[in-house]
This record gives sequence, structure tokens and C-alpha cells, in this order.
Amino acid sequence: MNPEEILRDIYERAVATLNTTVIPDSVIRERVDYVCRCISNRAGVRLLMSCLLGKLDEPDVDPRKPYTEIGDADSFSGRAYDERFLTRFITEHRLPVNVTTAFLTPALRNIDYPLTADRELVGKPRELYKKTLELLEDVYKQNIAADVLFVETVRVLLLLRDEKFARMNSLLKSLERTEGALPLSSEAIVTLISQHLACRNASRLPVLVVAAAYEAVGTRLSERILPLNPHTAADLQTGSLGDVEICLVGEDSVVTAYEMKMKRVTQDDIDAAVVKISRAPNKIHNYLFVTTDVIAPIVNEYAATFYEKTDGTEIAILDCIGFLRHFLHFFHRIRIDYLNAYQALVLNEPDSAVSQSLKEAFLALRQVAESSE
Repeated sequence: MNPEEILRDIYERAVATLNTTVIPDSVIRERVDYVCRCISNRAGVRLLMSCLLGKLDEPDVDPRKPYTEIGDADSFSGRAYDERFLTRFITEHRLPVNVTTAFLTPALRNIDYPLTADRELVGKPRELYKKTLELLEDVYKQNIAADVLFVETVRVLLLLRDEKFARMNSLLKSLERTEGALPLSSEAIVTLISQHLACRNASRLPVLVVAAAYEAVGTRLSERILPLNPHTAADLQTGSLGDVEICLVGEDSVVTAYEMKMKRVTQDDIDAAVVKISRAPNKIHNYLFVTTDVIAPIVNEYAATFYEKTDGTEIAILDCIGFLRHFLHFFHRIRIDYLNAYQALVLNEPDSAVSQSLKEAFLALRQVAESSE
């Protein structure tokens, strides 16, 4: 069988045994469950799947050697299996795994030695990498067959996926409003989103706060938002001007760029923006920083000095919550459209950008807010 056929077979077997584990060994079973359910780091399960697929496709390879840099006859490219075959498999079945390869995470990058169980990879949580390497060792020592371990891995991921969908559906169902119920006030929405921004690992959310504004009123302003770049993509990598880019309807040239900061904006940030403005292929009208931190008056004044120097581009620093409050009161009649747009953006983000717990937190916070209202 080729890799696509192997994955199809593994999936069918996992579905057939969805509610019954195929591994009698409780130690191995616990390791699989931990690696699959480690929400804080999804690299382990994707590494495991890549190595198992390589072993099933090429039975003579050592599953602990997914790096061609090792140079042994039984080494292989785990990244090739990861990117060429697993990405499509994960997307097709909506498995709760990162959408990008495991081999670019810091702990798994630039390795030229076997991933034996006695190795200690530098990554968190340590237990994740320890258990992942122990599972690869189990396959190498024939304590468990690669296909059986793969079936169990996919089975647990499917259970995790279904649990996630069930929780989300329950939360969404609880938000169904009764006919004629009073909608949230603008200030209540500000409080709700402020609470969401205060959650852990919320660095993507300010981007969505601004993006939702244009989703809600863009057509009224004859402006449109360009598709958002991935959360981890650098501007140099994507060639973008900022985190949120706005064009006029019917045109492709960016006229307004927003850059989000979960920290104070500095003069160095302003200088970097000026460089991007100077390299832009067209005239930028506004380059706006949106921060969740304090705005230093001296930096604000520094930004204002570039209007003439850039021949008419305004650079300014906005407070994230201040931006949100003014927008909601200015467009008071479509405030619920804004809230729904923000919710849709949050839920549609990949888990690597907005975690499942952060998505569920928003729905729970909205449920409480609307119940109180």
C-alpha cells in the first residue's frame, strides 16, 4: 500500500474500534492518551504519526530516525511524510492536530541523531516528548506493531475531536436567544471582549477585534479587509504591511494597515513601520498600532512627526479597548452584527492561533453576559 492507502486503512480501523481500545498494554495506552490529549503542545502527536507512517510505508526504517541528516541506511525524512501526506489526512478528518509540520517546532528542528528514549528534547512539557520517544522505542523494540499504535492514536484523536464538537455545539445551543430578548448593550460587549482578551494566550484576539469591525461595517464604508495572515507568519515572510490590511472596495491597494501589540509600542516599532511604508507599492493613508498596553505620550508624539516625512501617511497608536468602545457606540445599531462577526472569526481560527479553550471561554463568557442582561 502507498501512504494514502495506509492512512485510509488506519482511519477505517480507528472508526471501527472507536469506543474500544486495541491496545491491551495499559502503560502504552496511557502514553498514547497523554500524547494525543496534550493540548498545550500538539507537536508530539504529529511527530508520532509521521514516524509511524514512515515505518508502515518503509518497514526497514527505524521509526526513531526521521531525519535524513542522520545518514544511516534506516533513516528517513519524517518531515516529507508529515507535509506530503499527513496534512491532507488531518484536514480531511478535522483531527485536533496543528495544521503545520511538527518538524519546524524548536524542539524537533535541526536534529541529526536518533530519537531514542534516553534523549531529552528541549521543549515543554517535557513529559510529552518523553512519552512520544518512549512510544517510538516501543515500536522499534516490537513491543507494539506500528499499525496498531497508529490506529490507537487516530482513535483517540477522533474521540477528542468529537468531544470538542459536542462541547462547542452545547455552548452554541445555549446561546440561542428567545424571540424578542433584549440584545447586549455596547458597554456589555466591551466588558465581554475585555474579559476574553484577559484570558491566557490571547495574543491573536486584538487582530480579530479590529477585523470584526470591518466584517461588520466594511460595505457601509466601501472598504474591505484582506484575508488575515496566519498568526505565526512574519510580515517579512508574507510581504504584508500589518496584521490587518484594508483596501477600498474594487481595489487591491492597501490604504490602511493595523499592527497589533500586546505590549507597549516603542519608537523602534514606529521606525520599522516607516520602513514598511516607504517600501509599499502604493500610498498608505493610515498606519495604526493597536495596543493592549499603556500608550507612552512621547511615542505618540514621535509617531505624529512622520506625517510630513512620509508625504501624508498618518501613524498613530490606538488603545484596543478604546477603539472597540468608540466603534460600538458609533455603530450602535449594528453592535450585535459586530459581536457575531467577532465570534465567527474566533471560532474559525485554527486552534494553533486561538486555542480550543479560548474559543470555549468566549462562548461561556457570552452565555453568562446574555443571561445577566
